[in-house]
Amino acid sequence: MSPEPRPRKQIHLAAHFPGVNNTTVWAVPPASPTTTPGRDAARHPSLGSQIDFASFVHLARTAERGLFDFFFLAEGLRLREHKGRIHDLDVLGRPESLTVLSALAAVTERLGLAGTVSATFNEPYELARRLASLDHLSGGRAAWNVVTTSDAFTGENFRRGGYLDRADRYTRAAEFLATARELWDSRPIGEPPRPVDHRGRHFTVRGEFGVPRSPQGHPVVIQAGDSAEGREFAASAADVIFTRHSGLEAGRAFYADVKRRLPAYRRRPADLKIMPGVTFVLGDTPAEAQEQAAEIRRQQVSPQSALLALEQVWGVDLSSYDPDGPLPDIDPDPDGELAQGRVRIADPKAVADRWRELSRAKGLSIRETVIETTGRQSFVGTPESVAREMDAFVQSDAADGFILVPHLTPGGLDPFVARVVPLLQERGVYRTEYTGNTLRSHLELPDPVRPTRKD
Repeated sequence: MSPEPRPRKQIHLAAHFPGVNNTTVWAVPPASPTTTPGRDAARHPSLGSQIDFASFVHLARTAERGLFDFFFLAEGLRLREHKGRIHDLDVLGRPESLTVLSALAAVTERLGLAGTVSATFNEPYELARRLASLDHLSGGRAAWNVVTTSDAFTGENFRRGGYLDRADRYTRAAEFLATARELWDSRPIGEPPRPVDHRGRHFTVRGEFGVPRSPQGHPVVIQAGDSAEGREFAASAADVIFTRHSGLEAGRAFYADVKRRLPAYRRRPADLKIMPGVTFVLGDTPAEAQEQAAEIRRQQVSPQSALLALEQVWGVDLSSYDPDGPLPDIDPDPDGELAQGRVRIADPKAVADRWRELSRAKGLSIRETVIETTGRQSFVGTPESVAREMDAFVQSDAADGFILVPHLTPGGLDPFVARVVPLLQERGVYRTEYTGNTLRSHLELPDPVRPTRKD
């Protein structure tokens, strides 16, 4: 007797407001000759400001109309530099995340509101208070993307300054999160507040937490990172992991690795949602979609941006090289530090060797190599093929859902909601209405109980 087939997994979706990396396309791609007039506005929405509140409102309301789980804001604590200058194509306008999310709580009803806040340059009591306040203001829709900050360059903006070694950043983040949870748990419903007396390696917090227990108990915790330390931290403490992988098999390997870590913390596979950041391009035909996707990548990776990406790997000035020419035959300088405020590449020589091998095999120029190697997982095709491929990723355990990163602000999500969401609903893998009010209910997450690791 054959086993019962596994129920089809439901797809979780979130929307990323592009506002830190230089991935926004600043000119709308030209309409294809095959464009259907009635769909033109959805296909090529107009551009807007990266800092105007109306842009945040547009993307958030579009995501809520599409029944997304949450709206996601990245964070940048210092404008990044390259060779001592701010990179021309980076984004300058970066309002503080929780301020924007608090304002969005008033103009949305069900959509989760997720903000990125560093555990390196903040303090547990103050951030726990701000997040609990957002959870109250939104009726239980707050989420915190926990990140660590790696460099002294960013630290110059803060009184404490300096930076932490990689291992120390994660131990601080783990204690930071545990302390925040102590604070949230110190205000149980229907009982007097419990004084907190935390004395750890990184923090000493003593007193009573000033905010009543919020609707979710704990805001949803998101962890961004693909490293071994990041995977273990996510398995021990996160509700969602925001990751990056480049294909189905890479996604399945990452998914299996992270999920197998959960039992050590007495957690089930469903307790942690894996949601890679992805892009999409839609067309009426596969050829049209591929043509538009190629044009978008050419706009995202200008000749200037291609050389910048190359110099991040090589660590030396390569401004004399032609972006349309071959890659350098010299090896990277492992101690080169032309870029400030960006994550350092762990093994630049291995990356350079891989890029040169790809370039030789396909006859690619510097710019073409950067275009091919630096993009996110992207779903490109007709709405039908994109819905089918996304569903295949989730059903084959390469992801639990996706955080969509549109290339236009603020209307880049509109075509997906108008043309792909209905097809996912027809496939029976996406909700047709919100069934709960909190972000935890959207994500089908358990109550916030965090036992310690089994010995």
